[in-house]
Amino acid sequence: MEANKEVYVGIDVSKVHLDVSLGEEGEDRSFGNDEAGIWKLVEWVKEKKPTLIVIEPTGGLEKMVLAELYAQHLPVALVEPGRVRHFAKSDGQLAKTDRLDARILAKYAGALKPPVVHLPSEEEQYLSALMTRRRQVIDMLTMEKNHLLSTLGKVRPLVERNITSLQQQLDELNQTIHEYVDHNDAFRQKDEILRSTPGVGATTSAILLSDLPEIGHLDRKKIAALVGVAPFNNDSGRYSGKRRVKGGRESVRHVLFMATLAATRFNPVIQRFYQHLLKLGKPHKVALVACMRKLLTILNVLIRNLTAWRSPLTT
Repeated sequence: MEANKEVYVGIDVSKVHLDVSLGEEGEDRSFGNDEAGIWKLVEWVKEKKPTLIVIEPTGGLEKMVLAELYAQHLPVALVEPGRVRHFAKSDGQLAKTDRLDARILAKYAGALKPPVVHLPSEEEQYLSALMTRRRQVIDMLTMEKNHLLSTLGKVRPLVERNITSLQQQLDELNQTIHEYVDHNDAFRQKDEILRSTPGVGATTSAILLSDLPEIGHLDRKKIAALVGVAPFNNDSGRYSGKRRVKGGRESVRHVLFMATLAATRFNPVIQRFYQHLLKLGKPHKVALVACMRKLLTILNVLIRNLTAWRSPLTT
């Protein structure tokens, strides 16, 4: 390997194997997708002193190798498969094998240089699991309450018992989440900062803490794109299409939307901005998305500076 040469690594993940490539002119290797194989892969990759390693999400099969690479302080990026396939087609690569996929990932890394991933800590993962379960219980509770409206006779008590059980589980989860955040110094400080902002409640704060560990670490454009509230142009020649938001983290976007609805009424900065957009003739949904982006930008600055909300606040 030439001195000072940038090394881009692509890793194609399958259930059994991890196919690794240093690009078309580099070396290709294959390792087992298990503890022993991942250890050998990490040791081999470390010797290459990679500039960037790129992996696609593969239904969770990539989590073990991704976590180990991250733990070893290696620069690793997680990229969307759709973008990689478009890149492969534009490069004339139509065939698809594990080795070819690894090579195209390495080439993608060198050409586009996607941002290095920031993985959540064990505490953030646990909080995220609690919040995921809470969302599942709420969905089941809503379904059972709807079922109760159309359930008659002797079956009705069965649904009622299930509703009682789910409500108890939801109460326990709420208590566990509250105690976990309150007893974790890093969570408690950030939670206080987030909840000091009008419109942001306990649920929104917990989701931001667990599912958006990048908050406070990225600039406003990157954090907006990550969440999925950054508009993308759709122009071609003289045609100017509507700008639309794409992708992002659904759990974060959902609670941010609900927080923004409250903020348009109770947060003076967001309320003024929302009314201003409506006066300009912006559609209701467009104005709300813009307010979501502004609220996220404000929260990002507050966490970065570790300062509570002060009204009026400008960013």
